Amino acid sequence: GSLEALKAFSLAKSISTGKSKSFFVRQKKVLKKS
Repeated sequence: GSLEALKAFSLAKSISTGKSKSFFVRQKKVLKKS
């Protein structure tokens, strides 16, 4: 169900939080430049 999908999503999110944050920060900087 959707609850299981939400659990899996939050788990993957917590595992890759550091990478995701730095990635999004870089993307924002690039978007601001262009």
